Amino acid sequence: LGGVCLNWGCIPTKALVHGAEVAHTITHASQLGISVGEVNVDLQKLVQFSRTVSQQLTAGVAYLLKKNGVRVIDGTARLRGKGQITVEDARGEVRDYRADHVILATGARPRALPGIAPDGEHIWTYFEALRPKLLPKSLLIIGSGAIGVEFASLYNDLGCKVTLVELASQILPVEDAEVS
Repeated sequence: LGGVCLNWGCIPTKALVHGAEVAHTITHASQLGISVGEVNVDLQKLVQFSRTVSQQLTAGVAYLLKKNGVRVIDGTARLRGKGQITVEDARGEVRDYRADHVILATGARPRALPGIAPDGEHIWTYFEALRPKLLPKSLLIIGSGAIGVEFASLYNDLGCKVTLVELASQILPVEDAEVS
């Protein structure tokens, strides 16, 4: 429940960004006349924090749906015709359903660029970027839209050397030039 944004997009990214911003602020606190010790980020605890935030919000969505009488059917659905769907659950059981209105919430999948196949180790999708095992020393991000720039900021604040690659003439190409 909650789709990509709640589980693997906006929400966990914002939780990671928050932790990275705190680390960045503490690291640069001396500029404000505040002395602190060395900053060490426990990457796995930061990732777990982001997963916990997502899980809490997903549970909240489930609660609200149940409270409002919405039946949630987990499975893979196929649209068979107007108002008719077939759903196969995780156990392989298949059931047919009818409804006056059907919402197709298909989610999202990472898109690979030609010749650049994600391997989960050296070439990541957003999925790996949201749950890294180790912090890379350097990171090249292809695409400087909102998501690419957000990941660049996150990993830069965590101490990575980040390079953004963009085909357009400016970063954040769909935003006003002043923003970029």
